[in-house]
Amino acid sequence: MKTYLDKMRGERAQPGSADWQDALWSWLGAFAGMGAICWLSTHWLSQHLLIVASFGATSVLIYAAPESPFAQPRNVLVGSVLSALTGVACFQLFGSTALAVSLAVSLSVLLMQLTHTVHPPGAAAALVAVIGGPQITALGWWYPLMPIGIGCAVMLVVAILVNNLARHRRYPRFW
Repeated sequence: MKTYLDKMRGERAQPGSADWQDALWSWLGAFAGMGAICWLSTHWLSQHLLIVASFGATSVLIYAAPESPFAQPRNVLVGSVLSALTGVACFQLFGSTALAVSLAVSLSVLLMQLTHTVHPPGAAAALVAVIGGPQITALGWWYPLMPIGIGCAVMLVVAILVNNLARHRRYPRFW
Protein backbone atom coordinates (compact mmCIF):
# COMPACT_ATOMS: atom_id res chain seq x y z
CA MET A 1 0.00 0.00 0.00
CA LYS A 2 2.88 2.39 0.77
CA THR A 3 4.34 1.88 -2.72
CA TYR A 4 0.95 2.60 -4.24
CA LEU A 5 0.54 5.82 -2.23
CA ASP A 6 4.16 6.88 -2.90
CA LYS A 7 3.42 6.92 -6.64
CA MET A 8 0.92 9.73 -6.04
CA ARG A 9 3.50 12.09 -4.56
CA GLY A 10 5.23 12.65 -7.87
CA GLU A 11 8.58 14.34 -8.13
CA ARG A 12 9.64 17.93 -7.80
CA ALA A 13 9.37 19.68 -11.16
CA GLN A 14 12.38 21.61 -12.39
CA PRO A 15 11.01 24.11 -14.88
CA GLY A 16 13.61 25.47 -17.24
CA SER A 17 13.79 29.07 -18.30
CA ALA A 18 11.13 30.23 -20.70
CA ASP A 19 12.11 30.33 -24.38
CA TRP A 20 10.45 33.56 -25.52
CA GLN A 21 11.28 32.95 -29.20
CA ASP A 22 9.64 29.54 -29.15
CA ALA A 23 6.65 31.02 -27.31
CA LEU A 24 6.31 33.68 -30.00
CA TRP A 25 6.29 31.04 -32.74
CA SER A 26 3.57 29.20 -30.82
CA TRP A 27 1.60 32.43 -30.49
CA LEU A 28 1.95 33.16 -34.21
CA GLY A 29 0.75 29.67 -35.14
CA ALA A 30 -2.21 29.73 -32.75
CA PHE A 31 -3.20 33.23 -33.89
CA ALA A 32 -2.92 32.36 -37.59
CA GLY A 33 -4.67 29.00 -37.20
CA MET A 34 -7.63 30.31 -35.26
CA GLY A 35 -7.68 33.43 -37.43
CA ALA A 36 -7.93 31.29 -40.57
CA ILE A 37 -10.82 29.31 -39.09
CA CYS A 38 -12.59 32.50 -38.02
CA TRP A 39 -12.10 34.04 -41.45
CA LEU A 40 -13.47 30.94 -43.19
CA SER A 41 -16.36 30.82 -40.77
CA THR A 42 -17.23 34.46 -41.45
CA HIS A 43 -16.52 34.82 -45.17
CA TRP A 44 -16.75 31.45 -46.84
CA LEU A 45 -18.88 29.22 -44.66
CA SER A 46 -20.97 31.89 -42.99
CA GLN A 47 -24.03 29.64 -42.80
CA HIS A 48 -22.13 26.89 -40.99
CA LEU A 49 -20.55 26.49 -37.57
CA LEU A 50 -16.79 26.12 -37.93
CA ILE A 51 -15.46 26.94 -34.46
CA VAL A 52 -15.59 24.50 -31.54
CA ALA A 53 -13.89 24.55 -28.15
CA SER A 54 -11.65 21.54 -28.84
CA PHE A 55 -9.75 23.66 -31.39
CA GLY A 56 -8.26 25.64 -28.51
CA ALA A 57 -6.66 22.50 -27.11
CA THR A 58 -5.60 21.37 -30.59
CA SER A 59 -3.85 24.73 -30.98
CA VAL A 60 -1.82 24.13 -27.83
CA LEU A 61 -0.61 20.80 -29.16
CA ILE A 62 0.17 21.63 -32.78
CA TYR A 63 1.68 25.07 -32.17
CA ALA A 64 3.22 24.86 -28.68
CA ALA A 65 4.15 21.15 -28.61
CA PRO A 66 4.56 20.22 -32.30
CA GLU A 67 6.96 17.38 -31.46
CA SER A 68 4.33 15.57 -29.38
CA PRO A 69 2.94 12.35 -30.86
CA PHE A 70 -0.53 13.71 -30.03
CA ALA A 71 0.14 16.72 -32.30
CA GLN A 72 0.99 14.81 -35.46
CA PRO A 73 -1.33 15.22 -38.46
CA ARG A 74 -2.72 11.68 -38.47
CA ASN A 75 -3.55 11.91 -34.77
CA VAL A 76 -5.10 15.37 -35.09
CA LEU A 77 -7.29 14.59 -38.08
CA VAL A 78 -8.18 10.93 -37.62
CA GLY A 79 -8.39 11.09 -33.82
CA SER A 80 -10.68 14.12 -33.93
CA VAL A 81 -12.97 12.88 -36.72
CA LEU A 82 -13.22 9.37 -35.26
CA SER A 83 -14.07 10.82 -31.86
CA ALA A 84 -16.65 13.19 -33.35
CA LEU A 85 -18.30 10.25 -35.14
CA THR A 86 -18.37 8.38 -31.84
CA GLY A 87 -19.96 11.35 -30.08
CA VAL A 88 -22.63 11.72 -32.76
CA ALA A 89 -23.45 8.01 -32.57
CA CYS A 90 -23.78 8.19 -28.78
CA PHE A 91 -26.04 11.23 -29.04
CA GLN A 92 -28.18 9.56 -31.71
CA LEU A 93 -28.59 6.46 -29.55
CA PHE A 94 -28.94 7.96 -26.07
CA GLY A 95 -29.61 11.69 -26.44
CA SER A 96 -27.92 14.23 -24.20
CA THR A 97 -27.67 11.93 -21.19
CA ALA A 98 -25.00 10.98 -18.69
CA LEU A 99 -24.73 7.59 -20.40
CA ALA A 100 -24.14 9.25 -23.79
CA VAL A 101 -21.50 11.57 -22.30
CA SER A 102 -19.68 8.70 -20.57
CA LEU A 103 -19.79 6.47 -23.62
CA ALA A 104 -18.78 9.21 -26.07
CA VAL A 105 -15.64 10.10 -24.15
CA SER A 106 -14.64 6.58 -23.12
CA LEU A 107 -15.31 5.02 -26.52
CA SER A 108 -13.42 7.80 -28.29
CA VAL A 109 -10.42 7.17 -26.01
CA LEU A 110 -10.65 3.43 -26.72
CA LEU A 111 -10.93 3.90 -30.48
CA MET A 112 -8.10 6.42 -30.64
CA GLN A 113 -5.85 4.06 -28.70
CA LEU A 114 -6.75 1.06 -30.87
CA THR A 115 -6.10 3.04 -34.08
CA HIS A 116 -2.93 4.74 -32.77
CA THR A 117 -4.49 8.17 -33.34
CA VAL A 118 -4.66 9.54 -29.79
CA HIS A 119 -5.35 13.28 -29.83
CA PRO A 120 -6.70 14.49 -26.45
CA PRO A 121 -8.91 17.23 -27.95
CA GLY A 122 -10.62 14.43 -29.88
CA ALA A 123 -12.33 13.33 -26.68
CA ALA A 124 -13.55 16.92 -26.30
CA ALA A 125 -14.97 16.75 -29.84
CA ALA A 126 -16.87 13.60 -28.81
CA LEU A 127 -18.16 15.32 -25.68
CA VAL A 128 -19.26 18.42 -27.60
CA ALA A 129 -21.23 16.19 -30.01
CA VAL A 130 -23.36 15.13 -27.03
CA ILE A 131 -23.59 18.30 -24.91
CA GLY A 132 -22.99 21.01 -27.52
CA GLY A 133 -26.63 22.06 -27.66
CA PRO A 134 -29.02 22.48 -30.55
CA GLN A 135 -26.56 24.20 -32.89
CA ILE A 136 -24.20 21.22 -32.69
CA THR A 137 -26.70 18.38 -32.48
CA ALA A 138 -28.61 19.78 -35.48
CA LEU A 139 -25.50 19.09 -37.58
CA GLY A 140 -25.93 15.36 -36.95
CA TRP A 141 -23.54 13.26 -39.03
CA TRP A 142 -22.12 16.40 -40.68
CA TYR A 143 -20.47 17.43 -37.38
CA PRO A 144 -17.40 15.15 -37.87
CA LEU A 145 -16.80 16.69 -41.30
CA MET A 146 -17.71 20.28 -40.55
CA PRO A 147 -16.59 21.76 -38.22
CA ILE A 148 -14.23 19.03 -36.96
CA GLY A 149 -12.58 17.69 -40.14
CA ILE A 150 -12.37 20.97 -42.01
CA GLY A 151 -11.25 22.91 -38.93
CA CYS A 152 -8.50 20.40 -38.12
CA ALA A 153 -7.33 20.38 -41.74
CA VAL A 154 -7.08 24.18 -41.79
CA MET A 155 -5.15 24.25 -38.51
CA LEU A 156 -2.80 21.52 -39.79
CA VAL A 157 -2.00 23.47 -42.95
CA VAL A 158 -1.18 26.52 -40.83
CA ALA A 159 0.89 24.38 -38.43
CA ILE A 160 2.94 22.96 -41.29
CA LEU A 161 3.55 26.42 -42.74
CA VAL A 162 4.29 28.29 -39.49
CA ASN A 163 6.18 25.63 -37.53
CA ASN A 164 8.64 25.10 -40.38
CA LEU A 165 9.45 28.82 -40.63
CA ALA A 166 11.44 28.57 -37.40
CA ARG A 167 14.91 27.04 -37.81
CA HIS A 168 14.59 24.97 -34.65
CA ARG A 169 11.18 23.47 -35.47
CA ARG A 170 10.20 20.63 -37.76
CA TYR A 171 6.59 19.68 -38.30
CA PRO A 172 5.32 17.09 -38.75
CA ARG A 173 7.59 14.52 -37.16
CA PHE A 174 5.60 11.75 -38.85
CA TRP A 175 2.37 11.33 -40.78
